Amino acid sequence: MKLTKKGITNIFFVIGVIAVVVMLFTFDVSFVELWGYIRSAGWWLLPIVGIWALVYALNALAWGLITKSVKQPDDHIPMWRMFKLTLSGYALNYATPVAGLGGEPYRIMELSKDIGNQRATSSVILYVMTHMLAHFLFWLSGIIILAVLHLYGSIQLTTVHIILAAISTVVILGLVFLFSLGYRYGLVLKITRWLSRWPLIGGWIQRLMTKHSEGLENVDKQIALLNQQDKRTFYSSLGAEYLSRFVQSLEIMFTLLLFGIDGGGDFAGLATVFLHSVIILTVVTIMSNLLGFLPMQLGGQEGGFVLAITMLGIPPAFGIFICILTRVREIFWIIVGLILMKVKN
Repeated sequence: MKLTKKGITNIFFVIGVIAVVVMLFTFDVSFVELWGYIRSAGWWLLPIVGIWALVYALNALAWGLITKSVKQPDDHIPMWRMFKLTLSGYALNYATPVAGLGGEPYRIMELSKDIGNQRATSSVILYVMTHMLAHFLFWLSGIIILAVLHLYGSIQLTTVHIILAAISTVVILGLVFLFSLGYRYGLVLKITRWLSRWPLIGGWIQRLMTKHSEGLENVDKQIALLNQQDKRTFYSSLGAEYLSRFVQSLEIMFTLLLFGIDGGGDFAGLATVFLHSVIILTVVTIMSNLLGFLPMQLGGQEGGFVLAITMLGIPPAFGIFICILTRVREIFWIIVGLILMKVKN
């Protein structure tokens, strides 16, 4: 029996629902304690959760720009649909393991209804590459901010912190270089050839390459064309993704303000709190991506928050509180994303 696209979407939906139920019943605190944390946040919970509507809008804008560059002139995809698929895709990424890749097949399948399989695949792969490159550039920015604040005496770093920051910088620069090559020459064929040598899945990958070799070559050509011939779209999309990371930092800033950590309340103080929030998000996202094979990056976020918070001289208990509010926000938007999977356009 061959599954239809609607049937596959329903499977994704069921997996997401099961994941949410598991998350709720394996939470680190009881429901009574969780409600206490939510009440302690009060009205601050609204901007903490709500700021992500803007983050996802920027993500949808970045993906929409890329999709516009690969679709046919007569194809029309409303921005609302891009936002819907963006949010639902990230909901599946958060809820499913395997390096948070549950949302990409869903996005390809849904977008193929509008622009065909090949162009939908190119669009999603290009967006994932842009999303990751923006991550790397944001991490570099966070490390630079950390170094500047350390030089000015605003943050005290240990020798271990400095060594870790230096190693991270070298690794990130290497990743940026590899991605620049991928944008120039394409990545799909190289990755599939590499995977074809793996045990267990190698034979299946080789059959896939034989059957769809022309399509894979076309995907690589479209990846290269975006960077070589449509630089405006490339940099606009990358800029939207990069900006979304700084908007995301406001979530942490709002939580710090909730605790009364406002740097004195003046503009300079609030700016410092925002820069500290950028550093915290940098550390958290690096650790979360190292453990990306876990649903919701369980353990990576918590460890990242505690490490970043203590590095900035903030009591570790605040880090636990931030982690719990972050989990609440994630579960909220996962539920919204799953609901949108069942909403017709």
